[in-house]
Amino acid sequence: MRTSSVIGAAALVFGVLSGVAAYESAAPRDNWKEIAWPFPRDGWPAGRAFRCSAASCGGDVEVYIRPKLGFCNCTSGVADDDEVDRVADVDLISERFVPIGAGEAVRVADMPGRVRPYHLKPGDGMHAAIGIAVSHRCDLLVVAAQGRGDVIQLRRAALEFLASAAPVQWIKSAMNTQ
Repeated sequence: MRTSSVIGAAALVFGVLSGVAAYESAAPRDNWKEIAWPFPRDGWPAGRAFRCSAASCGGDVEVYIRPKLGFCNCTSGVADDDEVDRVADVDLISERFVPIGAGEAVRVADMPGRVRPYHLKPGDGMHAAIGIAVSHRCDLLVVAAQGRGDVIQLRRAALEFLASAAPVQWIKSAMNTQ
């Protein structure tokens, strides 16, 4: 009788710890809140914008996502960092942005492309930014993100958010990749 009680108690403790671990790993996704698209209208439809607090993301972070259908090189996709500079909407955040390093290959919602870090000039509020451009056929999905933390934390937070279920579902729908 005592052995079964010990096994039952151990199973209960394991279950509680597993539940706590699952909650902790899911919590950051719940900290993202959708906000209004903050930019003026341009030649492309408005996208979706999200914010995560400093307590949850290591610094205040905002992510702006939108498709640019029919705007990509159909054969090479997102070819280089210059293309990320041109299309990723970082200029909507601030016209005073400066690349601070080479970009890297990235995948968002199973689409290939590039991510590049930027520094925003003082006076623009947040100081770190990243631009992401990924492609599917002849269509482009662009993401710009800005934050008060360092660019490494910003990149991690933005890519983790973009890999979560709700953004992936919306991205695939917007890009007709489902």
